[in-house]
Amino acid sequence: MNAPHVAHDARLASRIKFAELSSSLGAGVLGAGIGVLLAPWLGGLALPILAAGLLLHAWGMRDKHALEAGAAQPAWAPALYWACWLILGALALYAIARALIGS
Repeated sequence: MNAPHVAHDARLASRIKFAELSSSLGAGVLGAGIGVLLAPWLGGLALPILAAGLLLHAWGMRDKHALEAGAAQPAWAPALYWACWLILGALALYAIARALIGS
């Protein structure tokens, strides 16, 4: 009696994972394209940008797996999450200022 419902849930979960993968891949390709377009202004920032991207990706994957496992969020987790975004925002502002100033 529950078999059609379970099969539907499995198909839906599979489609959701595929949509997440497609979205992530698209974001990565979009980011690569933006990086190529802005290479003249961002060339010296490659390592900080890569480090920020790695930090945000690692955080997102850790958080996703913890949520899937039903684990409680550590008390320090929100601070680290917002620190990741603060670092990325600071890098973006620095890159924009650098491009406008022309250095």
